[in-house]
Amino acid sequence: MYGIRAGAMAAAEPGLHRDLSLILTGYIEPNRPRIARELARRLGLTLVDVEREIEARAGEPIGKIRDMYGERRVKALETQVMDQVLLYRRALIRVAGSTLLNSGAVPELRRNGVIICLVASLDSILRRMHLTLGARYHDPAERARALGDLKREWQIRELPGIVEFDATAITEAILIERIVSYWRGLALRRG
Repeated sequence: MYGIRAGAMAAAEPGLHRDLSLILTGYIEPNRPRIARELARRLGLTLVDVEREIEARAGEPIGKIRDMYGERRVKALETQVMDQVLLYRRALIRVAGSTLLNSGAVPELRRNGVIICLVASLDSILRRMHLTLGARYHDPAERARALGDLKREWQIRELPGIVEFDATAITEAILIERIVSYWRGLALRRG
């Protein structure tokens, strides 16, 4: 179902209020934007997609920005967008774990929200990668790059106060329902 890293409730409980945000991060998966949209709709939260905000600001996809201007430009845009993200309340903020870590915004976001990290077994992720990458999955360099991306994404899990939801053997609908139930449970506990 879900697990909470040590200190998650202690970190989240004192700051729970009407303006609480849900920060969604985790494994790289093609359905994550759809999951975020549905959660935002069900919970009545404003959806803030950090990757889309970066692309809108630059007018180009992140991959193209990286290819044309380098990693430094991507990091500068991430910093600008994350500075703005800190101002949001009652939002569902969809953000890559590596962006979240590199931004230095985790303490502030934890004060004003709950960070949920979607996780799955490595076997499950490899199957999903195979479906997503298709023939590229058989290229060792492509597979290594994708696994490196996953490793960077999951570094966020090492921090205390991160709530994890395991999506290994459940449908998208069940995952969404579990997160909605957890969120509503937080509202009841803060009473």
